[in-house]
Amino acid sequence: METNVVLRSDGHIMWDSPAITKSSCKVDVSYFPFDGQQCRLTFGSWTYNGNQIDLRNRLDTGDLTDFVENVEWEVLGMPATRNVVTYGCCSEPYPDVTYTLLLRRRASFYIFNLLLPCVMISFLAPLGFYLPADSGEKVSLGVTVLLALTVFQLLVAESMPPSESVPLIGEPRGGRGAPCGEIRAPHCPSHPIGKYYIATMTMITASTALTIFIMNIHHCGPGARPVPPWARRLILHHLARALCVCEVGESCGRPQREGTGGTGLRDPPGEGVEPGLCPRSRCLCHHHAVLSSVGYIAGVFRRHRTAQRRAAEWKKVAKVMDRFFMWVFFLMVFLMSVLVIGKAA
Repeated sequence: METNVVLRSDGHIMWDSPAITKSSCKVDVSYFPFDGQQCRLTFGSWTYNGNQIDLRNRLDTGDLTDFVENVEWEVLGMPATRNVVTYGCCSEPYPDVTYTLLLRRRASFYIFNLLLPCVMISFLAPLGFYLPADSGEKVSLGVTVLLALTVFQLLVAESMPPSESVPLIGEPRGGRGAPCGEIRAPHCPSHPIGKYYIATMTMITASTALTIFIMNIHHCGPGARPVPPWARRLILHHLARALCVCEVGESCGRPQREGTGGTGLRDPPGEGVEPGLCPRSRCLCHHHAVLSSVGYIAGVFRRHRTAQRRAAEWKKVAKVMDRFFMWVFFLMVFLMSVLVIGKAA
């Protein structure tokens, strides 16, 4: 390489060597898309020791005057440090100058194209509990949201560099993480790792499983057992009143009457009451055959109303559980989103 060398009278030599240096560094995407990277460039001589060439940096930082702005990364600085290393084989020192390039990702593109869609998809999971059980689409909504998040994760994985650390959203494709340094490294003890994608997938899976369980309760037929007393007291009375789950004609602030069982069904007038006595000249109740037939019809009707009331109670239990888990999962999604944004900030 034929280049000019500037020789000064005091013995200093300045050699401006035109070169394009390409380097690679380890990438840590634990806080993607709010991550920062640091790349170290070490300049030294393996041929000459420190007694022959004394390398020193003139400035404490690298010269970024001719730096071209990048649309994805923002350069925070380029500090320089001088190191003197003595190897076991030789007694001479070997100095080197290390420049650390501090980078921070511009997150606005990823916020609007990756993070916000993931948050909106996660907010669809609790809405499956609000969907009426008779619509037949509760489980389908949970599975559809789960598939949508899976497809979304594949798109996120394509836009990230390889790394072994778990990012805020999505999953890495393999590689090695960066060591602890001036830019935050999430596997250091003071920085916990956020796993937004894994938490969202777990939450949607749990909501789908709970939906299947609640659907089984909703479709309890007339042959089901009666609602246990503890469930009637806890769910049909206290929890239903707290969540304002009321049937038509009921008031959330008024306790249920014991005869209705919290379902709004009442016995018809005269049900359970023996036929009244009347004069022999006005009715035929004194005939045993007619009285037996009327008693049989009343018994069948009474058993039918009891089974109907029992099924309605189980349906209300399922409705109250739906409303309860809907608010629980909404709170979980909100806290999880705030936690992720707070960790990244």
